[in-house]
Amino acid sequence: MLVDAGADFVIIGHSERRQYFGETDETVNKRTKAALKHGLTPVVCVGETLDEREASRTFEVIEAQVRGGLKDINAAGEILIAYEPVWAIGTGKTATPEMAQEVHALIRTILKEMFGDGGDLIRILYGGSVKPDNVDDLMAQADIDGALVGGASLDVKSFERIVKFEG
Repeated sequence: MLVDAGADFVIIGHSERRQYFGETDETVNKRTKAALKHGLTPVVCVGETLDEREASRTFEVIEAQVRGGLKDINAAGEILIAYEPVWAIGTGKTATPEMAQEVHALIRTILKEMFGDGGDLIRILYGGSVKPDNVDDLMAQADIDGALVGGASLDVKSFERIVKFEG
């Protein structure tokens, strides 16, 4: 149905799906495979909660989500990853560009381990409260390839500034 409606991309594993609908790394993996099978580009979301971050479990959680969500998938150039720190979504808290880069670098390392050179083909987006006032610093980071924009997309001027980012 999504393909027939003209969709090209599908968001899988979004924090709200994980929180409210019990989506797991296993179901993310199944949905990612289904999306690929039907010609959709999956945007696989990963991210830690505030409790996980404060317990110094960020890397552990992210690695489990990336490896679980992409298990047995051989379509590196056809997938996007979105790091969305759950604790920074709609809370007013924002990861610093350096914090985001640290996690993106981890994700890139995992992707290279899983897909070899194909790991470089996967774009890693940042999705933790991207706004006009932080987009420049976020996009300047080596392993942040783009943004998954939430609330800022609801305001035309904010979204226009983000979309017209020139780095």
